[in-house]
Amino acid sequence: MTTPLPETVKAELDRAIHSASLLRGGYVPGGLTDFSRNRKLPLETLLRTIISMQGGSLNKELHDCGLDVSASAFVQQRGKVEFNIFRKILLDFNRFHPDPETYRGYRIFAVDGSTVNMACDPDSPCFVCNASNPKGYCQTHINPIYDVLNKTYYDCVLQPQPSMDEIGALVWMLNARRFPDKTLIVMDRGYESYNLIAHLMNVDFLLRVKDGAGAMREVAKLPMMPLDRDLSMTITTTQTKRDKENGYILLQVPKRTYKQNSTTRPARWDFPSPYPLKFRVVRFMLDTGKYETLVTSLPRSITPDELKELYHARWGIETSFRQLKYNIGLVNLHSKNVNSVWQEIYGALTMFNFCSRIVRGAVVQNKAANVHEYAVNMKMAMALCRDYFRAPEGDGEKLLLEIAKYTEPVRPNRADARNLRPKSFPGFTYRVAA
Repeated sequence: MTTPLPETVKAELDRAIHSASLLRGGYVPGGLTDFSRNRKLPLETLLRTIISMQGGSLNKELHDCGLDVSASAFVQQRGKVEFNIFRKILLDFNRFHPDPETYRGYRIFAVDGSTVNMACDPDSPCFVCNASNPKGYCQTHINPIYDVLNKTYYDCVLQPQPSMDEIGALVWMLNARRFPDKTLIVMDRGYESYNLIAHLMNVDFLLRVKDGAGAMREVAKLPMMPLDRDLSMTITTTQTKRDKENGYILLQVPKRTYKQNSTTRPARWDFPSPYPLKFRVVRFMLDTGKYETLVTSLPRSITPDELKELYHARWGIETSFRQLKYNIGLVNLHSKNVNSVWQEIYGALTMFNFCSRIVRGAVVQNKAANVHEYAVNMKMAMALCRDYFRAPEGDGEKLLLEIAKYTEPVRPNRADARNLRPKSFPGFTYRVAA
């Protein structure tokens, strides 16, 4: 008899947490001294508690986890742990549970950024103060790589909002991580960069770029019509006579150092000069009558219609941000300390993956008489999965049946305008009791 999926996923996450708790090394600055005594809140219990946090007050979180410790004792213990231990747990959990879904053998990764509001602290590196908001606020910028087919987070880099650099974060992950043999990274216009395209040559990429005057020089020369062409160019950082005669693209990389809080971001180039680049440009018309332009390294066996669908699949990362913040509860942090906040962000990413992998095993029965197709209600599913993770002994088959009971209709092809509204941080003293 095969082990039910929830038991398998839970065992893999337990293994990742246990492994991290044994290898304290650089994750616990106190080394062998901290967490050495037999106390009410050992390291492994602390890690599990932070990963399973919801949106209630800190005392309620500790009560729900069955911990007879004060909020003050919990804060002191978590202060002994570096946030990177939670990134290790996330990466190990992903390694223990390989995600199977691919498209033509490709793992489809979407990259985008989002902000997480924090409690205001003028002394925090995350503090932002400008003319539009003279009182200031605190935000962390998250830069995740999201697997759109398996609906899991592959990796993430966190940055203080004042020094946010989405392209730099992706370059760091490209250099630090070993990606599967066939990987496609899908990006929006904010990632348009010659330097990034050069870094992406070890994986395949699909990037939406600007049209018109703000476009890359070679892309701007193309006629505004549906097309599918290969472009070759050479990037240079010098202005020699030979460079000009050959029509090389000059990338002006300033030699002087820019201030940390400067609004001007200097061009970056991490490769020799001159340096050849080659990519495919696909332009098509949307239903609105506007054109959309994509550059990619994918071969022509992937048609423009398929590229359009692959780019559209990038929207999955936007949906995941909403679930991460409001279903997992990342909008309700339990500290204003940056290290503690980043612990909770990586913990929330791990819990998101835990829930997503379990939900795959739930079977929703769709009746022929239904007007709409029905899918799992992710808000309830994540709440049930969190309770299952906290329970010492849980029934995986019962959990899947419970998840399948809570459904919602799927309404495809909805195109409502995005209503972007700034949201403030929910104060610590105004948390719901439930």
